[in-house]
Amino acid sequence: MSTSATFPGAGALRETGRMFALGIDVVRNTFRRPFQLREFIQQCWFVVSVTVLPTALVSIPFGAVIALQIGSLTRQIGAQSFTGAASVLAIIQQASPIVTALLIAGAGGSAICADLGSRKIREEIDAMEVLGVSPIQRLVVPRVLATMLVAVLLNGMVSVVGVMGGYFFNVILQDGTPGAYLASFSALAQLPDLWISEIKALIFGFIAGIVAAYRGLNPAGGPKGVGDAVNQAVVITFLLLFFVNFVLTTIYLQVVPAKGS
Repeated sequence: MSTSATFPGAGALRETGRMFALGIDVVRNTFRRPFQLREFIQQCWFVVSVTVLPTALVSIPFGAVIALQIGSLTRQIGAQSFTGAASVLAIIQQASPIVTALLIAGAGGSAICADLGSRKIREEIDAMEVLGVSPIQRLVVPRVLATMLVAVLLNGMVSVVGVMGGYFFNVILQDGTPGAYLASFSALAQLPDLWISEIKALIFGFIAGIVAAYRGLNPAGGPKGVGDAVNQAVVITFLLLFFVNFVLTTIYLQVVPAKGS
């Protein structure tokens, strides 16, 4: 009797182990020479080209919704003076890295998965291995590093756009006071809030790149298998992102004391 028959979760554990092993291989091959600089730059430009506009368009209503909801809540409890701090901290700590990662995974990660999957079914990956060229070092490492770098940069853009959108909607639509909005933000926000946001974006970009590369290198077979792998990569990345975000947020709130506490 096979292991998968006796233990239904054996297949999922096996896939998780292989994905973790791929992540370790990527980290190890990152420091091997020669570094594929040209491929890295091309992948950075490609990921930026497919994600920057959707990210900018999503960040505006996302920041507006958070600002409007928090503004309405603080008005109900009589704490309008803390609207700015609550809105900005929610955008920077939570919304910004998650929005960035979801679009990196949905746009950039799916394209990376489709590219590697098509190379796999055309047997280009096998040909590289026969020639002694590591597909991990040549193809996967530049793509994962590209998703990480672009995620960090886009996270900064989403933070700025989201905060500006929240400020506009709170001050203009909800008759908030600009001075109180900025004063509460400076009173409660601290530099580690920005650091945890960038760290989240970096880790989320790594996860999106690893999952996309793993599913792309292991399609079921044929064009349909590549399409299924792309769908699976996006879904798996979304699930991992929310779980990792919960873990990182919990650790951060336990380690870094809140300002003024």
